[in-house]
Amino acid sequence: MAKIFLIEDDEIVAEMVGAAFFDAGHTFGWIGDSSQAIEVIRDRKPDAIILDQRMPGVPGMELLRDLRRNAFTTLVPVMMLSAVSSDNDKAIAFYEGADDYMVKPFDPEEVVFRTEELLGRSRRVLAG
Repeated sequence: MAKIFLIEDDEIVAEMVGAAFFDAGHTFGWIGDSSQAIEVIRDRKPDAIILDQRMPGVPGMELLRDLRRNAFTTLVPVMMLSAVSSDNDKAIAFYEGADDYMVKPFDPEEVVFRTEELLGRSRRVLAG
């Protein structure tokens, strides 16, 4: 069981993803306001983060940069979940530190599967 945070402004997406993670036995939290995300993440460090690229307030890419610059969150796996599907946007996300990138529309079960894969890789790296 892992603690997963979704940073997403769309409540319907949050409900779909949350249900899939609960069904898979994970703890799930939804942060609907990107400007509060860093504070919440610092208070309750997640095992993985799923991050929308385009949100009102702090854009997802800026939030990703902040996560990677912070020693507390630099190793937390981050998956971008975005309606933006251009190769250039994906390349920028990976350059900025994303560990995976999925495009909307999506299959919630695939989001869970790919997040679990990221968690497995992260644990292997930390175990050294």
